[in-house]
Amino acid sequence: MFHWEDGLFLTRPRLALDVQRRQPHGFVSHAHADHLARHQTISCTPATARLCRIRLGASPRYALLPYRQPQAWGDVQLTAYPAGHCLGSAMLLVEGCRVQGHERSLLYTGDFRLGAAHTAEPADVPQADVLVMECTFGRPAYRLPPREEIEAELVDRVRQTLDDGAQPVIHAYPLGKAQEATRILTRRGIAVLQHPEIYRLSEAYRAEGVELGDVQPYRTDLLPGRAVVTLPKRLSRYRLPGIARPVSFAVTGWAVDPQTAARWQADCALPLSDHADFAELLELPRRVQPRQVYCTHGPREFVDELRREGWQAWSAADGFQLPRFS
Repeated sequence: MFHWEDGLFLTRPRLALDVQRRQPHGFVSHAHADHLARHQTISCTPATARLCRIRLGASPRYALLPYRQPQAWGDVQLTAYPAGHCLGSAMLLVEGCRVQGHERSLLYTGDFRLGAAHTAEPADVPQADVLVMECTFGRPAYRLPPREEIEAELVDRVRQTLDDGAQPVIHAYPLGKAQEATRILTRRGIAVLQHPEIYRLSEAYRAEGVELGDVQPYRTDLLPGRAVVTLPKRLSRYRLPGIARPVSFAVTGWAVDPQTAARWQADCALPLSDHADFAELLELPRRVQPRQVYCTHGPREFVDELRREGWQAWSAADGFQLPRFS
């Protein structure tokens, strides 16, 4: 059905799932760099293909998987469902897998978020026999505040910074978080200037019909009265010329940890996340109703949380084994 080979693979027919080295055929759940590789053929949603062409160029071939439209892949059927993570992000439902003489289904989540977002289609979670889920925030400490509170705090702090005559600078991942922070601000009447690398991706959002509001590429003559959205400080390219009296904000789910602002070298860190928090991670199996759960990209102890909830669960750290059903 599936196996781990320095990355997750559908075994037969062989399909790499967010594997970061070149393969004949790979499913890419979304266009973040840690899920990409220049596969010979990339299966993904149309929006992810648009973003991948910006990041990878035109060389890979693309096999498009529009949401909720089943497509044959060998002797199984593939269907992409919205993951709620960023533009084009998708969970992959694989149906028709043969396990011990029985037909089973598998849901691979990639990165996901169950709550509503301004710039990504809300997650639509199908049921499946086997669930392979990411669990980035798989510790109880990562229960995020209500989204509306986080958004209100960001808007209030940015407005106060402008009123004080300083320059609000928001540091965000260039794909997904930057567009979400931009839309939160523009919806509340705060115009935004974006780092050129971010703006290039935002143009793809607009081409896919996502409204971002009053946003322009960064120019020093447009600075008065506007917020700036730029790259995280760990990327040397984040610097933009002509900004005086900057007040920096980091937007990341890791901001639940009070040390995050110091790590991100920001004046303030706000827990705006495009990942499921701990409560949403526990909610996902309740929606999927799987017989077995396998966890990737998160703490080993989240498996214990799932087992306490009554699920048969394993971690990628244990190695993937052929699912066995009673």
